[in-house]
Amino acid sequence: MNIFIDTERLRDPHSGLGQFCQLLGQELVRQQPPGAGLTFLVPAGHTEAFGQGVSYQQAGWWRRLWKPNHFDVWHCTHQDSVYLPHSGQNDKSKLILTIHDLNFLERPDYDEARKAQRLAFLQQKISQAAALTTISEYTASVVRQQFTLPDVPLRVIYNGTPLITSTEPPESSLTAALAEGPFFLFVGAIHPKKNLHTLLPLLEAFPDWKLVLAGVDQHPYAAHLRDQASQLDLSERLEMPGAVSEATKQWLYQQCGALLFPSLSEGFGLPVVEAMHFGKPVFLSRLTSLPEIGGKDAYYFNSFEPEDMAETIYDGLSDFAANPFRAARLRQRAAQFSWEEAARAYWALYSEIGLPHT
Repeated sequence: MNIFIDTERLRDPHSGLGQFCQLLGQELVRQQPPGAGLTFLVPAGHTEAFGQGVSYQQAGWWRRLWKPNHFDVWHCTHQDSVYLPHSGQNDKSKLILTIHDLNFLERPDYDEARKAQRLAFLQQKISQAAALTTISEYTASVVRQQFTLPDVPLRVIYNGTPLITSTEPPESSLTAALAEGPFFLFVGAIHPKKNLHTLLPLLEAFPDWKLVLAGVDQHPYAAHLRDQASQLDLSERLEMPGAVSEATKQWLYQQCGALLFPSLSEGFGLPVVEAMHFGKPVFLSRLTSLPEIGGKDAYYFNSFEPEDMAETIYDGLSDFAANPFRAARLRQRAAQFSWEEAARAYWALYSEIGLPHT
């Protein structure tokens, strides 16, 4: 059985899709059964990303016209990929399409025509698929609502939790800035859908705390947040270091007082699981996949009004401090999300779809 896996998003290692490709790919190789061949589509400079025991094809605009037909299974690892098997009669590749989210449906900057266009493009891919996977039950429910599904398997395969065990030192400038006093943490892309502007007023209710927003900050929303902090006279208590190293991220999780994640739309919510892995309290919105991922030991914002959010955090921190078992339960919750289990589920699906049936 020969399997082709699109990991082209390794070009953006700090994104959720980049991490998905890297961590799932590594575990798929580790579990590779005898007689199964793996070929990875990778960006330039990544032709040894998963070791020497597998094959590689380098991505590029011209690859979109490249239509090999010698793979039993073609795993398209995210719904926006432009790399798909040929749909002609001579191509035996069976497409497995992983859908992470349909967050564009919640974007206020997309009009109905643009949303309809994106839905139509994705419907074409779904109609071609021999199997579909999603990374949460929530995403699966939206997929069922929005699309006409072929009579093929639709499986929920959760993401895993990367075990961050870096031995490198964290960024000294950031650790120095956070050396005194507690801090709240957010990890992820600085984007309007993350709803981060609701967090800055909270600092007025927690005068001894700082706020760290760690993630890619190229969107104009990042400048808006800095302006908002300046207007509230909170600039000295806001740290926006951009994308951070794994060592620095590990240090931030270890040292933070809590993760604040008021996101408006998530297909999964990997930083939530990472923070729980370190036994940290997590404060989440009740929207999309987050209650599914956070479970009963997370704390949830009932609204995004500053007073309500501050009360939720204050009560949650008090409850967390008074409950010595809650940190252990959060770690147990995080341990349920395993890349080992995810890869095992994908290998089972590859075999179900790709092996000839007698």
